[in-house]
Amino acid sequence: MNAPFKHPISHALTSFNGIVSEPEQTAEQKAGATVHQFPASLWKSKPGKAKSPLDVAIEGCRDFFFREQLPKGYWWAELESNVTITAEYIMLFHFLGLVDRERERKMSAYLLSKQTEEGSWTIYFGGPGDLSTTIEAYFALKLAGYPADHPAMEKARAFVLEKGGIIKARVFTKIFLALFGEFDWLGVPSMPVELNMLPNWAYINMYEFSSWARATIIPLSIVMHHRPVHGIDPSQRVQELFVRPPRAIDYSFTKEEGILTLKNFFIGLDHVLKVYERSPIRPFRKAGIAKAEEWILEHQEETGDWGGIQPAMLNAVLALSALGYENDHPVMVQGLKALDNFCIENDDQIVLQSCISPVWDTALALKALVDAGVPTDHPSLVKGAQWLLEREVRRPGDWRIKSPELEPGGWAFEFQNDWYPDVDDSGFVMMALKDIKVKDPKALEESVRRGIAWCLGMQSKNGGWGAFDKDNTKHFLNKIPFADLEALIDPPTADLTGRMLELMGSFGYPKSYPAAVRGLDFLKKNQEPEGPWWGRWGVNYLYGTWSVLCGLSAIGEDMEAPYVKKAVNWIKSRQNIDGGWGETCESYHDPSLAGMGESTASQTGWALLGLMATGEVNCATVVRGIQYLISTQNPDGTWDETQYTGTGFPKYFMIKYHIYRNCFPLMALGTYRTLTGGLSEE
Repeated sequence: MNAPFKHPISHALTSFNGIVSEPEQTAEQKAGATVHQFPASLWKSKPGKAKSPLDVAIEGCRDFFFREQLPKGYWWAELESNVTITAEYIMLFHFLGLVDRERERKMSAYLLSKQTEEGSWTIYFGGPGDLSTTIEAYFALKLAGYPADHPAMEKARAFVLEKGGIIKARVFTKIFLALFGEFDWLGVPSMPVELNMLPNWAYINMYEFSSWARATIIPLSIVMHHRPVHGIDPSQRVQELFVRPPRAIDYSFTKEEGILTLKNFFIGLDHVLKVYERSPIRPFRKAGIAKAEEWILEHQEETGDWGGIQPAMLNAVLALSALGYENDHPVMVQGLKALDNFCIENDDQIVLQSCISPVWDTALALKALVDAGVPTDHPSLVKGAQWLLEREVRRPGDWRIKSPELEPGGWAFEFQNDWYPDVDDSGFVMMALKDIKVKDPKALEESVRRGIAWCLGMQSKNGGWGAFDKDNTKHFLNKIPFADLEALIDPPTADLTGRMLELMGSFGYPKSYPAAVRGLDFLKKNQEPEGPWWGRWGVNYLYGTWSVLCGLSAIGEDMEAPYVKKAVNWIKSRQNIDGGWGETCESYHDPSLAGMGESTASQTGWALLGLMATGEVNCATVVRGIQYLISTQNPDGTWDETQYTGTGFPKYFMIKYHIYRNCFPLMALGTYRTLTGGLSEE
């Protein structure tokens, strides 16, 4: 189905309002936290008495989700990231010659609203200024007509120059600058179009890259071959962001210490490729371009998008433009419309989302409502379940390259993304649907059968699961010069492996089942020394540990096993003085910050769910966490959360899912009430 042009959720623009966070608590404050015991009467209703605070909190959030359900049955909340997504949208319109000044004004207003006091832009709320993000925002504003002497621009420029200027920016930023002649294509890593011709059985081929990297690299290989340059007005140039006029040596890549390192080898190889690209003898050049073009056209969804993510979509449009496709070509029109559908707009601002998450949001909402005690035949649940059933992927995607024997099944993240279902969405969807009384139980049974078979078939050789592909584990690819985001592969991770164990356990698979045995072995090998597990898709160790503990409990692991108790004790040790849990995004850079940060509703929900899965229901730690959630809830049944608790690329691309701050607390409160028997008296 097609996504609506305007985002349907009225509160989705709340992130546009500036909110100041409170400072994180120190380790010393945490160490001095006092543990309080709260009597059960605080949470539980008694016959003939008024509803307890626990019941009131659950019902308030439950009613919020009822209000937010959309007419067709799904839920869809904002997916917030950083300003580069919108800044690049401005650049795209200038490159294509499709500038709409009113829309550009609104996008510029959004960019300026996110600038920090020091003049930079960050990749997550409260984070440090990020050089590449600031450069892209500055350039977009320059294109939109903001002069260099504008106060916001002066502050941004000072930050950029202090951090080393354009030369120190990341690869994608340099590519966007090169498109307008503001950076030399010589300084962009090589990605010859001939790489598209490598067969799928070759040790290195496009299917050894992650799905998101593949969907971005293939169109970029066309762009980087043609090296187009769109001329701009002198007033729009950003040469002032170079610390000094660049020299040829400035376009070389920084080597690691030592001679025989993998990174240095690839830097040397890049020099060789650049010589090759200048050669007039390139017998496979035309075939490589044609292969990439064919791939792009084949992979466009009916909704017009590619891969369901902004980088793939935007670069596909750029590649087709470089190939001579006019803006009014049907493929281009559909692609631009798909980007439009990712926008959130109000009277003053427009923001382009990096992705949209209706399937994920709907599964989370349904699971939260079931955990909250909503009857499984409730019309709201039935309608949402039916919508999810209709989103099942029934055609083979890129995963088929390494798993040709698998029957299509599973679910993707977005409204439609048949090329890239993923095991995380698939697992959560099936667990959410499990007990709902749908109109056609047979159809549900068949969807779940296909979905579980597909998920199990995506298990990698090492026993773990990645998101979109199996055995996508060639870590050396993250050492090529193009890979400065360290995200060119999709290796198995603990959080997804925990989710798959939870899926298997939820549907009756025993701990002795071969896939479960291998998954358990993977998790034991990847546990951190202090007890937690690293989180790939949520921040960070709290997310990974929650997912693993729920999986271990569901599959029937011994909750008294030493490695499980070690994880439980780690979560308990990270509880904040206020009773909640939080973890800063900086823990991806500095593991000593694991489990440390300002308390958030979503991360508190994860910690509580993880603890309760292991039987820690009546302990003081859990009771204090429940009390934190109840005491911080808003009158409308929601929670506030300014922090980013999701991630696209750890360290470099963080995400704030606006549904997280409400669905995970509701799951935790509902689970606590069920396990303690604190049911309300209606």
